[in-house]
Amino acid sequence: MPSTGLDPLVLLGTALDQAVLGGAQGGVPIGAALFDLDGTLLGAGHNRRVQDDDPSVHAETAAFRAAGRRPGYTDTVMVTTLSPCWYCSGLVRQFRIGHLVVGEATTFHGGHDWLAEHGVRVTVLDDERCRGLMGEFVARRPDVWFEDIGEDVP
Repeated sequence: MPSTGLDPLVLLGTALDQAVLGGAQGGVPIGAALFDLDGTLLGAGHNRRVQDDDPSVHAETAAFRAAGRRPGYTDTVMVTTLSPCWYCSGLVRQFRIGHLVVGEATTFHGGHDWLAEHGVRVTVLDDERCRGLMGEFVARRPDVWFEDIGEDVP
């Protein structure tokens, strides 16, 4: 994390709460939150693809939209429970979000390496709670999971 003293596990708690909320609503349990470098929550959200019948409402996009407009994002931290897909990685890159905190990248290894190669500071926590939440969901709803990541069910 930046030298501001922010604890990535504390920040992850907000995203994890969002993931649990999304799962309880019958959706994909992925959550995200956008913070400034002082730790102020700017916006939070969860994957609502199923709930809204809208394939573009990923957790990171929901958190980004909830944060509202800013003149820049280099001084922000996007925290997400799962490595971001290419769509959400593009959002982080497009708006030059300065730091990405990933809860886990075992269930899905998205674009966080690419983001790091392009100057985004990336922290992967390998959080057991995030892995457990996704593992249970993938086992229970593989059809929705593979739809979410843009792949055919094996």
